[in-house]
Amino acid sequence: MITGGGLVRARGIRYATADRFAVPTPVPWDGTRPAERGPACPQPPSALVSVVGNSVEGLEFDEHCQVLSVTAPAGASGLPVMVWFHGGAYVTGSGESTKYEASLLASEGVVVVSVSYRLGVFGYLHDNLGLQDQLVALRWVRDHVAAFGGDPSNVTVFGQSAGGDSVYALMLTDTENLFHRAIMQSAPLGTRSPERPEMAAALRAAIPVDAATSVEDVLAAQVAAVTEVGPKFSPSGGMPFAPELAAGLGSAPSRVELLLGHTADDGSPYVPDPEYWEAVTELIFAGGARDLARDWAAAGGQVATYLFRWAPVGAPLGSCHCMELPFLFDPEGWAGAGMLAGQEPDPVLAKTMRGVWAAFARNGLDALPSRSLDFGG
Repeated sequence: MITGGGLVRARGIRYATADRFAVPTPVPWDGTRPAERGPACPQPPSALVSVVGNSVEGLEFDEHCQVLSVTAPAGASGLPVMVWFHGGAYVTGSGESTKYEASLLASEGVVVVSVSYRLGVFGYLHDNLGLQDQLVALRWVRDHVAAFGGDPSNVTVFGQSAGGDSVYALMLTDTENLFHRAIMQSAPLGTRSPERPEMAAALRAAIPVDAATSVEDVLAAQVAAVTEVGPKFSPSGGMPFAPELAAGLGSAPSRVELLLGHTADDGSPYVPDPEYWEAVTELIFAGGARDLARDWAAAGGQVATYLFRWAPVGAPLGSCHCMELPFLFDPEGWAGAGMLAGQEPDPVLAKTMRGVWAAFARNGLDALPSRSLDFGG
């Protein structure tokens, strides 16, 4: 456990374990609060490393990556809880990354829990195992977050990119009322097209691995299959691994208050020509967010939206995918990220955004200044 600056930080707490391709088994917590960061799931290099930097720098890789970290105000009691699910197209990243250091967000009066889960072949080739990891982590939060001063009856899940898609999947599959509010940041809902089941079957056929296959060979097979199969299933092929979900929103709108949105140029890292940024942003990010907000409200749910527009002066990718993250988490972890073009996040806007996220976690949509938020430049 690390203390300082009026905060308590516990790193790498194991919440579950699992053999390869097996469902997760919860690990009883003994109350120990470790100080070392936990492992990341084995993974290939990120396609966005030039944009955001290396999100797993300094972390070990281990299939047994079901760990979480907690950042909380010292002496806290009954505070709202925010559970973070990282992005990375379900193939890269880790909740243990220094990019998700949550000291400034926790200082807004919330307990922040960052979750790591199985990725790629290890998590999503069979049986939605990564999603099952996430649900076990939420049960850990329900059972143990009070020890850090969090209120298990006031939990908000939030995530960006594949983490935002994870939030979507969790809303549709949680039958235990494990959380009460949700924030979806730049979820690539446009990749959830009708051909996903066919693509998943093609990936399983192209990746003949088992429990005895070496980690290196699993990753090599994953990269080769994505290269071969992904382009055949556009736009789903842009995120080949993801939870397989039944159609429809079910009872989720009646259970969960929702805040969702995207950056103005979410699509820019994925296409070389600025002429197509707007089209990709609309197809993969903006259109899906707008449709989900409409459907959520039509089903009687409570929903608000946001648009993040800030961009560094002269930034080559505008307000690109991931641009809002240094505004929510400690900016030191984002120093040198290509998307920032050598500049720093606007501290006033960052303070405003963290305050809005924390206020939503505390009191829901009633705490927001508007149902349509604009974080402009």
